[in-house]
This record gives sequence, structure tokens and C-alpha cells, in this order.
Amino acid sequence: MAIVSMQKLSVCANKKHRKAILEALQAMGAMEVFTDQIDEEGLLKMDTASRRAQFERTADAFDQALKKLKEYAPENKKGIAALTGKDVIDQKTFRQVVSEKRDYKRWAREINQAEKEISECKGTILKDENQIVSLTPWLSLDVPMSESGTKMTAVLIGTLPGVVTEEELFSYAAKDLDDPAVTVKVLSSSSEQTCVAAVCLKRDSGKVEENLRSKGFARPAQMVKRLPREVVEDLKKDIEVQNGEIERLKQMIASYADKREGFRISADYYRTREEKYKLLGTIPQSENVFFLEGWVTADSADQIIRLLTDRFGAYVEKEETREDDEEPTVLRNNRFSRSVEGVLESYGLPTKGHVDPTFIMSFFYVFFFGMMLSDGGYGLIMAIACGIILLKYKRIEEGLKKMLTLFFWCGVSTAFWGFMYGGFFGDLIDTVAKTFFGYTGEATLLPPLWFAPLTDPMKLLVWCMLFGMIHLFTGLGIKGYELLKRGDIVGFISDILAWYLFVLGLILLLLPSSLFESISGMQFNFPEWLATAAKAMTIIGALIILVMSGRSQKNPAIRIALGAYDLYGITSWLSDALSYSRLLALGLATGVIASVINLMAGMVAKGNGFIGVIIFILIELLGHTLNIGINALGAYVHTNRLQYVEFFGKFYDAGGRAFKPFKTANQYIEVKEEK
Repeated sequence: MAIVSMQKLSVCANKKHRKAILEALQAMGAMEVFTDQIDEEGLLKMDTASRRAQFERTADAFDQALKKLKEYAPENKKGIAALTGKDVIDQKTFRQVVSEKRDYKRWAREINQAEKEISECKGTILKDENQIVSLTPWLSLDVPMSESGTKMTAVLIGTLPGVVTEEELFSYAAKDLDDPAVTVKVLSSSSEQTCVAAVCLKRDSGKVEENLRSKGFARPAQMVKRLPREVVEDLKKDIEVQNGEIERLKQMIASYADKREGFRISADYYRTREEKYKLLGTIPQSENVFFLEGWVTADSADQIIRLLTDRFGAYVEKEETREDDEEPTVLRNNRFSRSVEGVLESYGLPTKGHVDPTFIMSFFYVFFFGMMLSDGGYGLIMAIACGIILLKYKRIEEGLKKMLTLFFWCGVSTAFWGFMYGGFFGDLIDTVAKTFFGYTGEATLLPPLWFAPLTDPMKLLVWCMLFGMIHLFTGLGIKGYELLKRGDIVGFISDILAWYLFVLGLILLLLPSSLFESISGMQFNFPEWLATAAKAMTIIGALIILVMSGRSQKNPAIRIALGAYDLYGITSWLSDALSYSRLLALGLATGVIASVINLMAGMVAKGNGFIGVIIFILIELLGHTLNIGINALGAYVHTNRLQYVEFFGKFYDAGGRAFKPFKTANQYIEVKEEK
């Protein structure tokens, strides 16, 4: 409904109170603190980098411990329950954990050390498995792979590329030997390589190895000094040992599950301290005092001043806002409109002195979304599902809560428009009646409360254009309000009133025309005085735009040229108005697809008895689930577009920045204030 007024405060306090003051401000979370505008000579800043790094590492250690607990001792939180927000902790519990922070740090280190040991065990297992894979082809070898032979013989162990038979191996080894005394054996063979062993007289070993190398012979990379099968057995036993150790370490980690809450409190405690020291390192200070400035909401300024002056003896002054001050933006809306703030924030926040359009936009947003999805059944599902989640999970995360609230109201609007158009899962009621109950009547069992768009689409198109023009005129009216608020009467007449006259005059001239009648099938007969008034409005509006749009220029020719160019802007009004035809298009798409789904289900199910009923239900569930998903997404996207392009284009000038108060960096918990 409005942008909250902000107040800039300047604080000067005794240096000994700086940490306590920052902790108090951080606990309140009501002041955006900054120090970059304080640049007095002789002021110094404290180096807090090492302490910040220490607190960051400690918080990260607790995060890692919580991550491991989640993996080895998961909580029973599934689906939406996992998004229920932060745990609420009372002050007594918080203080108890903080007093035991050394123990919690030690337990977190033990968990992280155990995880490190688990990683080492897994690395050992991987190494053992790789070694087993490399030794498997040599399992039939009955001597160590490092065996070189005896005093009179030599042993050659290695591989040859491809598949090699023992006959081929012998021919390779004994080549050019006068009296070959060679024994060969193929140990294993695959398409890539053949593992072989050859025994020969020591005097022939050089020649035999030369012969084999000419065929690609290579010694194995791994030459174990024991029998390969013995080594593999030991490796398998080691894998069992490592797996046992991993299981023990996992159980040890899981045994800390009851410390999970303390880890969360500790993580947020150290993260909050890190934020405090981060700000502390930017605060300019002298030998005895320190200085800071900050933004607060105007209604909380006196409370903060009293806190700082009464408790800490600080000197706090309300400062006048300077032109170069970048004042943050805080929105304040009622419960209904607050749900649409995320839509506005994604486009951009308003700046000081401008209107917060959230309240007005929220009604148009819900209204248009319902027109686009426009099915009673789909709307009821959305509203009921979102309503149940909001009622069941009170502590749901704020952003998700806003989104669910928005879709609850969009569901209500969708249900409203669905019954106005006579759509309930398309024509499901008629389909069921005709397929299973033999209904043969022509009348629709769920008649529309207004009219059916599928039978009279042009009527709906006219209404969409009407709603669109109301939307556009509202945006133009907001701009006019801002001009009047600034006292710019000339700008209001030239840029707002003139366009109202010009566009309304053209509309009144168009409505009774034969062109409009042929398109819409609707006939308007205005009295003569109204037709004359429409012409006068059009001419007066056009003349004001022509003469006044370029009023900043002194040259009459340039001024008229700019006015003529501005008059050409009527084409943008036409394109904007046509954009609202998407209200018709998406509404028809939802109804047509739903009806096709019902038709398919009815055709398959008719005459197939109980099996037909099952098939009918399956087709309906799958089809309507896909339809509501696709068209709800389309309605969301195009409703946003109508706000961002058509509505905001008439008046909105984003550029504000969000209010970012200095507060506790709580990722996991919220500390309940003592009463």
C-alpha cells in the first residue's frame, strides 16, 4: 500500500561499548548500518580479518558436521515438511549451547575427522580393487610375478597384444634357436592382451626375450613378490576390513544425532559473530569513541535511539536525507497484497517519492490469472492444496509462504472464473454423465454463470479488451497521481488528462462503428450529443498532446514535431490493448485441452465395463495433471508480462534497493525472544 518512511541515524559512542552495541543492533535486525560516508582524518579501523576467518572456518566445520549427520542419520522430514523454516529455539537453550561451545566444536571435529577417515578408507578400497583387477589375469600363475628363474633357467612373465595361442607363443619364443629348450604357458587371454609365461635356459633368455619383444611383449607394470592369488586374497580381506571400519565410523557419526540442534545453534552463533566482526572491521574509531551511520524505518527510530542512549550512553542524531543518499526501500502491505511483493521485487523496487503499486497490482494479478486458467476444478485444487500447506506448516520459509499465498488467491480466482465460464475439469461432468450414466440431453449439466467462451469467443475478447483498458488507465492514473503529488499541474494535464481524453474519445468513436459491430457482433447506438462529445474529447486531447508534449523545447517547430511524434504513441496503446487478448487465448486453451482429454477418456472407456472405468480415471488423472501444470505456468508467465510491460510501462520507474538490516546470520534457527 505504501513505501515505509526511512530515517537516517548517526551514532557516536564510547569505544568500549562497540561490540555490545553491534550485538544489540544485530539482535534487533532493524538498522542497515554503513560507515563508508564517515571519512574524518585521524580515524582508524580495526583489523578483524583473522578473527573473521576463524569464525568462518568454525561455522563451516559445523555445516560439514550437519551435512554428514544428514547423510548418515537423516531426519524424518520429507516433501513440504523439509521447507518448514528454521527451528525456533528459546533463549535458555541458546545460552546453554553457547556455554558448551568448546564441547560442540570438539564433537564437530570428531565427526569431520571420522568423515576424513571414511574418505581414506574408500580410497584404500579403490586402490585395492584396482590392484585386484590388475592381478586377476595372473591368478593361474603358480610362481611370484617377480620370479626371474634359477641358476640355469630364466623366467619371462609379461603380456602380448591381442589373442595368442600357446603354439604361436612357442613359435615366437623359439625362433632362430638351434636347440630350443623353451616352455611356454598362456595364463589368460582377452581381445586386448594375452598374459604369458615362458621358461628357457639362461643362455637363451636374451634371444627368447628379443623374439617376444618383437611381437609386442611387455613386462607387467605390477610385479608382486608373492603368488598373485595370495595377494588378491589379502586384498579382499583388506577391503572387508576397510568396509568394517567405514561402517564403524558411520555409526560413530550417527551417534551424534542428538547433538544436531546444538550444531545448528553453534553454526549460526559463529556465523553471526563473523558478520559482527566483518562490520566491526569497517567502523572508524578514535582512541576513545567510534562512529557509524544507518537507515531505520521512521516508526522504529525512537525505539533504537532510546536503546542506544539509555543502555550505552551513545549520542544518536537524526540526520536529514541528502540528495546523494541511496535510501533503501521497505514495502508495507496488507496480508492479501503482501503475497505479490515477490512479483514486484523481481522487476525492481520503487524509489523514494514514488508509489508502491503492490496493492493495486495484487487485485489485477489475481483477477487476470484466474481469467487465463479459468477452470473451477483446477482452481479448487490450487486453492485447497496451498491452503492446507499454509495451515499445516506455520513456520514455512517467508518467500515460499508468500508464493503459496499468492497461488491460493489465484486458485480462488481461477475457481470463480471457471464457474463463470461453466468449466469444471473442462466438461468432465457432462462426459461422465454421457459415458457411464447414459445421459443424452443437450443441456449442459454445469451451465456457466455468465457465458461459455468456447461458444462466444468474440464476446470474451471484447470484455478482455475492456479489462485491459481499465488496467492501462489505472496505470496512467497512478502516474497522474505522482505528478499531482509533486505539484506538476501542467504535466498532469499534458501527459495524463490529454491522453485520457484522446484515448477515451477514440474508443467512443469506435464503439458505434460498423467495423466494431462486424468484429464483436455487438451494436452500440450513442445519442448525438455523446458522439459530438467523443469527437471533441479526441480533438482536444490530440491538440494538447501536439502542443504540450514537447513543452521543454523553445523552438515551435521542434515542439510541434515532438508532439506529433508523441501522438504516434497511440499505436502503442493499440498494441497494449491487443496484448490482453492473451486472457482469451489462454482461457480457451485450458478449456479446449481439458475437453479433449475428457473426450479421449470417454471414447476409450465407453462400453469396456470396469476396465473402462480404470482407464478413464488414469487418462483423466494424467491428462488434467499435465494440463493444470502447463497452463498454470502459462498463466503465471503471461500475468507477469501484463504487469511488467503493459501496466508498469505506463508509470513505473523501478530502481530502488532493498533494505538490508544488520541482523543475525541465522541459517538454521530462530531464537525466541524472552517475554
